[in-house]
Amino acid sequence: MRERGTCLLSCPRGHYGTRSPHVNTCTKCREDCVSCFNRNFCTHCHQGHYLYRGRCENSCPEGLTPNAALRECNDCLVGCEVCVTRNTCTRCRAGLYLLHGQCQHTCPGGFEPDRQLMECISQVHCQVGEWGDWGLCFWRGRDYRNFVEVRRREVLRHPTLYGDPCPKVKEWRKCVIKRRPSPGILVIKVKCSDLFQFSHILHCPLLFHRKIRWQRH
Repeated sequence: MRERGTCLLSCPRGHYGTRSPHVNTCTKCREDCVSCFNRNFCTHCHQGHYLYRGRCENSCPEGLTPNAALRECNDCLVGCEVCVTRNTCTRCRAGLYLLHGQCQHTCPGGFEPDRQLMECISQVHCQVGEWGDWGLCFWRGRDYRNFVEVRRREVLRHPTLYGDPCPKVKEWRKCVIKRRPSPGILVIKVKCSDLFQFSHILHCPLLFHRKIRWQRH
């Protein structure tokens, strides 16, 4: 082989040999190639470039991961579409779920599929707090005998889609209002003609019932 007028047994690094009936020469590889088979096919790349199908690329295409030591693009694991290393996937192919850098057909126990992210996420069950105190007894509905009281508890943690659902956080029970005993009955005697004149006394004091006796004179 000839390079700059010198005959060599083989071409130096960064060059490739071409043969013809008249002369054999060493031709320099492309600038991004450390070594090459011919002008269009690199066999080794400079640092910061990765070999892919005979070319030195700045980055590897999807489905391949850059091997910094060999300076080449290697295949990701089966089922992986994008990976940062051969054993660490960041996106799986359609129908597979990502879990800890690996692609799974189904999510293992303790995990559930997130079909939007296409990842296996930790399964979360509902968690509630303690019951609060019973509230005031109040009338509910049309029946005057229907008195109830309510108590509640808070949801501390909401469940994921396949986690255990929340139990009831509100419950009712019947109650009875304890009435104060009436200390007496106010009896008011008024004349028909005085009914409006003394109307202010028709309002009973607290805890008294009103009873009016009509007397005609």
